[in-house]
Amino acid sequence: MNPRLELLHPYPFEKLRELFAGVTTSSQRAIRLSIGEPQHATPDLITDALRDGFAGLSVYPSTSGSEELRQTIAHWLQQRYALSSVNHASQVLPVTGSREALFSFAQAVIDSSKPAPLVVCPNPFYQIYEGAALLAGATPVFVNQTPENGFGFDWTSLSSENWRRVQLLYICSPGNPTGRVMLLDEWKALFELSDRYGFVIAADECYSEIYFDESTPPLGALQAAELLGRSGFPRLVVFSSLSKRSNVPGMRSGFVAGDASILNAFLRYRTYHGCAMGGPIQSASIAAWRDETHVRHNRSLYRDKFSAVVPLLSPVLDVSLPDAGFYLWARVPGGNDAAFAKALLENTNVTVLPGQYLARNTDQGNPGEGFIRIALVAPIDDCIEAAQRIAAYLS
Repeated sequence: MNPRLELLHPYPFEKLRELFAGVTTSSQRAIRLSIGEPQHATPDLITDALRDGFAGLSVYPSTSGSEELRQTIAHWLQQRYALSSVNHASQVLPVTGSREALFSFAQAVIDSSKPAPLVVCPNPFYQIYEGAALLAGATPVFVNQTPENGFGFDWTSLSSENWRRVQLLYICSPGNPTGRVMLLDEWKALFELSDRYGFVIAADECYSEIYFDESTPPLGALQAAELLGRSGFPRLVVFSSLSKRSNVPGMRSGFVAGDASILNAFLRYRTYHGCAMGGPIQSASIAAWRDETHVRHNRSLYRDKFSAVVPLLSPVLDVSLPDAGFYLWARVPGGNDAAFAKALLENTNVTVLPGQYLARNTDQGNPGEGFIRIALVAPIDDCIEAAQRIAAYLS
């Protein structure tokens, strides 16, 4: 077996099961706000297109996807991010969900023949970044996001010597779990580092379509690159998904877009990797990317939940509205997030995720300690009831 498998940490939800083992809960019905799984109804236009596309099961799908799907995605990118042009043939590649692509991308990008390659990850972070780095033969290094730096990034925390070893950098905007959106000046600084040291940027944007102000959608990485005059999106690839945007986490559909030379190499890798998107999924994806009405409705549901829940929790928890996404990143009283989550389950039968499970220990500490992640994915009445239980427990 690959000895690097032993380097993988238990997934956060494995740790959560271990934490909760043997807990006797209250008699109230369970409300689970721990996992970020969308629970809104899948739009009929998607299920109809999926059913109508069943004829596509009779043929092997192309790794690069159909031209119609790539054109649809390219058009969506241009409209969403006000891009002057996106070449559907060379700058877009459909993938079977952003999780799969975020992992396999590292396997294609990392050159393990070079000494001690590094992969930079935010901290807290989506665990796939770390696993992808380790199994590609690289070492993950973490840049902490804390309230003290506004949940931003202090790139000076890495030495020049380390930057010279960096081959890949994962970034998530809007962030998981903080919901923070990167600003144009921050992208400028990151692009300058990429130019100086030659590493590739993998921008995870799976939460990009969950935001609160319809007139101000979150800035995207490709959009930032174009605004800064970076023609062709050098060393930049973005990852997007329909899971959160269109409430189809089980469909496993997304795309990568950006630097054509990198995507060409990634396509070669994927031809062997065997992750072509099936015909019916492509048909449903085309329908989803072409429609914004269901996406606006989806945002309105989350907006209503945040509007109802934040006022209930803010008197008892250090919590505020994020820039985007569907998580609340709340500081807990006492500072012990795991003990808090366990006691909350025992007393209220509400499940949340301890922040330390989403982060790694560093010389500056674990930036997730003392926080919990609350996923507002359940129906609004459940979210409100959970918030009321939490407030009553803390009061």
